[in-house]
Amino acid sequence: MKTVLITGGSRGIGRALVIAFSKAGYRVAFTYKSSASEAEALSHDVGALAIRADSASEAEIIAAVKKTTETLGEIDVLINNAAISSFSLLTDLSLEEWNNTLSVNLTAPFIYSKAVIPSMVRRRSGRIINVSSMWGVVGSSCEAHYSASKAGLIGLTKALAKELGPSGITVNCIAPGVIATDMNKALDPDAIRALEDETPLMRMGRPEEVAEAALFLAGDGAGFITGDVMNLSGGYIV
Repeated sequence: MKTVLITGGSRGIGRALVIAFSKAGYRVAFTYKSSASEAEALSHDVGALAIRADSASEAEIIAAVKKTTETLGEIDVLINNAAISSFSLLTDLSLEEWNNTLSVNLTAPFIYSKAVIPSMVRRRSGRIINVSSMWGVVGSSCEAHYSASKAGLIGLTKALAKELGPSGITVNCIAPGVIATDMNKALDPDAIRALEDETPLMRMGRPEEVAEAALFLAGDGAGFITGDVMNLSGGYIV
């Protein structure tokens, strides 16, 4: 039985990941920051290990990796999913908001990856899956900080894939389109309809569809795939 650590697992895509990997027979640990009630309920429902950890804190990230390893065993799959977003013109964007976004969306995956890689290299086996965004591929107006962080995550994926390939470790990226999650509740109905109209499949994606893609990338069938960016955008990016 393999162990997976999923960051930001209490809601949205993260919650779907926790449920899917639990059903697939993995030992699952997931982090959360503030949604304690949701995390506790999910932990109870699927038997996963819930760990409170702020993705902006290096110490808490290291502690989360340590707790996962001590409780469930060495980590076979790391899924960097935790992220924050907001809307702002670049000219109105504060340096604090820019730094906070990059800290959670890009620096945290770097720290999590750095923490799990030595064990994976020693065992010459492992999977790292980064959850980026289609806005990291094409950019989004009024989300320069979010787009930059997600584009950086794609670059990190490709660089790590080359670095870790000789050790038998794959590193891949999923770039979801507009997914029906809490993060997109900030969008007004007209904006959502416009995005759906621009999407060939004419709908929002489901968190469960992202989770299924991650399950595939974590499995044996994806053993020869690394450095890839899987666009789950309903055809928005073609």
